[in-house]
Amino acid sequence: MPEPTSAFTLLDWGVLALYLVLTTYIGVRLGRGQKDAKDYFVAGGEIPWWAVLFSIVATETSALTFISIPGLAYLGDFTFLQIAAGYLIGRVVVAYTLLPRYFEGELVTAYSLLEQRFGLATRRFASVTFMVTRAFGDSVRLFATSIPVALILAGVLPPDWTGPASILVLSVFTLYYTYHGGIRAVVWTDVIQTGVYLVGGIGALFLIGGGVDGGWGRIVGDADVAGKLRLFDFSLGFDRPHTLVAGLIGGAFLAMASHGADQIIVQRLLTASTLRDARRALIGSGVAVILQFALFLTIGLGLWAYYEARVFPAPDRIFPTFIIEGMPAGMTGLVIAAILAAAMSTVSGSLNALAAATLHDLYAPLRGMPKGAESLRLSRVFTLLWAVVLVGGALLYRAEGTPVVVIALSIASFTYGGLLGGFFLAMLWPRAIQRDAILGMGVGIFTMSIVVFAARLSTAIPALASTLAPVTGIAWPWFVLIGTSVTLAAGILSSLTHAAPHAAP
Repeated sequence: MPEPTSAFTLLDWGVLALYLVLTTYIGVRLGRGQKDAKDYFVAGGEIPWWAVLFSIVATETSALTFISIPGLAYLGDFTFLQIAAGYLIGRVVVAYTLLPRYFEGELVTAYSLLEQRFGLATRRFASVTFMVTRAFGDSVRLFATSIPVALILAGVLPPDWTGPASILVLSVFTLYYTYHGGIRAVVWTDVIQTGVYLVGGIGALFLIGGGVDGGWGRIVGDADVAGKLRLFDFSLGFDRPHTLVAGLIGGAFLAMASHGADQIIVQRLLTASTLRDARRALIGSGVAVILQFALFLTIGLGLWAYYEARVFPAPDRIFPTFIIEGMPAGMTGLVIAAILAAAMSTVSGSLNALAAATLHDLYAPLRGMPKGAESLRLSRVFTLLWAVVLVGGALLYRAEGTPVVVIALSIASFTYGGLLGGFFLAMLWPRAIQRDAILGMGVGIFTMSIVVFAARLSTAIPALASTLAPVTGIAWPWFVLIGTSVTLAAGILSSLTHAAPHAAP
């Protein structure tokens, strides 16, 4: 491993500052001419499909892909790509089942569909579930972004201030253009941000190859001998997360939930002008994500050779350490900007989606939907309030030994099964009514709370250890499938306790 070649120089600061200022300026400019909440949340359905595609990819990426995925290959191999293959399968299912239903009406949130089928209470229940999950998950993602920035600020600020300072700076810029620009600013800045972090990732590949004697030829050869090029794991155990079965089935269900029942993605799809364009964006994003995961896993493989399998305090510090220590002046600033780009994309999308759900699913049914400029004003107020929640959650989060990407996906899986099960119940079981849907989703989420926290419950309450043993080791890719199955089963059983509803005339 070569000696470190750079610190964060004045040139790096200039590159980073230029990126933040330009992105914010462009985002604010794109928001001009908005008249109401529909403009703010779905851009009048005027976004081209390829921009929606890049926006979906940017939103999924966040800082976790940039920071955490390389750590998976550094410590393991390429079997995480099996999950990405499942993601593509799940997208195809959503494209031909849920997506047409979203385009049948003038919908702004995913949960409007549940109200049409079951009633307002079901819509509210699902929307609140989304809000809680998204707030927790994106607080973790925002925290992840502070890791490399904290390394930069280590020589400038006291150690206890570096993490909070990086979170606050990032949040202020992101909030400013999201507040003013709405979804149009979110989508188009996502396109820019995707380009920035892809350039950063490809640049890292070249630098890593140049920093290892023998370049990528030696890296690949050594990795092959060490078994790190393995792509498929045919194990059948439910305790292993990166197996072919878990990837294709568990990954598909996770994608069905995240892209069919999560407002942050559904809202982007609704900005497309037609159903056909939305399908192209959705399925195309699945292919793009596979290629993107392959890129960042390859970076992790290169870092394994570059650092000669050195042990790091946490896997999420591996790539950020290389960015600060091993990159030349200017390139460090660009890659840090790329990490911020990924994070800003996710945070801006979350703020807009959370505000949309709050206005349309909670506020409007209680107070009536405001019109024109008043609806735009309230949309921005809710954006501001959710920014406070996300920043607060990120500031309170404490790092663990588990890669942040796994923590964030586990949080999402906690409630995704309940939400997806509710949508499936609406489509597949005509006998179900509102109480069945809410009961089913509630039972599914409660069950998953036990599954997700089984290990911690066993430690905290030893008397439960033997009871929880069967579910303690279940890997996270199975969480959505389990939650969906439990939700459907509970909803169907509940529907058998009452008479079948009369069909609408």
